[in-house]
Amino acid sequence: MTRNRATAKKAGTAWETAIVGALVAYGWPHAERRRLAGAADKGDIAGIPGVVIEAKNTKGYALAEAVDEANHEAVNASAPIGVAWLKRKGKTDPLAGYVVMDGATFLRLLGEAGYQ
Repeated sequence: MTRNRATAKKAGTAWETAIVGALVAYGWPHAERRRLAGAADKGDIAGIPGVVIEAKNTKGYALAEAVDEANHEAVNASAPIGVAWLKRKGKTDPLAGYVVMDGATFLRLLGEAGYQ
């Protein structure tokens, strides 16, 4: 089946919902899907202070574009952390997906976690 606008939207919604479910199960009870906001978008998942999550359920991986989008939306949200959570082909569990970020974000996370 080829993906059209409606099926892409449905797949994206399902992936975002799955990510929220995983976050809630792992201790972030306020995680929720965000509404689209066009150029002022602040990511797909809210509820973790200081973190913007851009969910991606696409045929292929465009890592640079996904990370750039997450970082841009983090700026819109005045958040220091922006990550993209990509669906892994053939897997529906977000824990099997990939969370990608740039090196600066990774170093910030390491510092916040006390690895300095």
